[in-house]
Amino acid sequence: QVQLVESGGGLVQAGGSLRLSCAASGRSFSRNTLGWFRQVPGKEREFVAAIYRSGTTTYYADSVKGRFTISRDNAKNTMYLQMNSLKPEDTAVYYCAAKETAGWSIDSSRYDYWGQGTQVTVFS
Repeated sequence: QVQLVESGGGLVQAGGSLRLSCAASGRSFSRNTLGWFRQVPGKEREFVAAIYRSGTTTYYADSVKGRFTISRDNAKNTMYLQMNSLKPEDTAVYYCAAKETAGWSIDSSRYDYWGQGTQVTVFS
């Protein structure tokens, strides 16, 4: 079992930045592929970014590429999402997720553990 807790969400003006954190406890965090997803009411959960356990391989949704950076610190059992040049369309609840099996996926059903989510609101 892995327990995940997100933090760092908030209200920010368009063009601003936020850094989300995802703290993990439980089983060895360093073995998991990790991901960030986001969801707005009435829509499906959307893939944002993923990072392999080594931290050297990352993947991004086209909508955030060049603006968001995913990273992890296995020694601290923490993952991050640095979000720059935020847009109103980035407004959502952001979730971190951990995957037991190898590889990464944009499909949220492939992830086994989830945090409770943190709200990010970007106003223009």
